[in-house]
Amino acid sequence: MSDPAILFVCLGNICRSPLAEAALRAEAAKAGLDLIVDSAGTGDWHVGSPPDTRAQAVALRQGIDISGYRGRQVTAEDFRRFTHVFALDADNLRNLKRIRPSDGRARLQLLMDLVPGREGSGVTDPYFGDDAGFDITWDDVTRAARAIVAQLAR
Repeated sequence: MSDPAILFVCLGNICRSPLAEAALRAEAAKAGLDLIVDSAGTGDWHVGSPPDTRAQAVALRQGIDISGYRGRQVTAEDFRRFTHVFALDADNLRNLKRIRPSDGRARLQLLMDLVPGREGSGVTDPYFGDDAGFDITWDDVTRAARAIVAQLAR
């Protein structure tokens, strides 16, 4: 099997998916795993934009600088390039199933399905809320990142 390549997808690629990317990069580094990790959005509003400043702040509190990340929109090629595509909520999962090409090899699933007790739930979108929502999002994506690392380390 090829090396794991993981893509996280939310709506705009400025809050949840960049935080998931950062969390998995950090957890993989701690475990000594070499992974390809990226994030994207199903929408195109924030293509080329850095993550939301509140997302950057929560990552920085963990010692992770995501200011260099840039928003991008998911493409059909992503389903061939990545081994796993994780949707951060059910709406984005539906959109990903719709745009997935017939030759897409990536395993497509809801991210929180990996976290016991959270199956079927989405990572809450903190964009329209206060700063505390970003901490909740960070906790969610970190738990999922640890589950991914534990699965891959087996």
